[in-house]
Amino acid sequence: MDKFEAGMLAKSKAGHDTGKTYVIADTDDAYVYLVDGKIRTLDKPKKKKKKHVQIILKQYETAGADDGKIRQILKTWNQKEG
Repeated sequence: MDKFEAGMLAKSKAGHDTGKTYVIADTDDAYVYLVDGKIRTLDKPKKKKKKHVQIILKQYETAGADDGKIRQILKTWNQKEG
């Protein structure tokens, strides 16, 4: 079930950012790279172990996306969850 893919939403389960929602920009064997479009931009993603994030089974198309698009995805999600 732990299938991490770029474009999926993920919520932090550990660390100072617990509860914050991010978009997965990239993955490798043990880590995911998270962006929020503000502090964690596409140029400077947050590296976090997979066990410290909970995926949200909602995926967006992020190919060619910029930080503004990432912010819009998260804003839409937060309004829906709000």
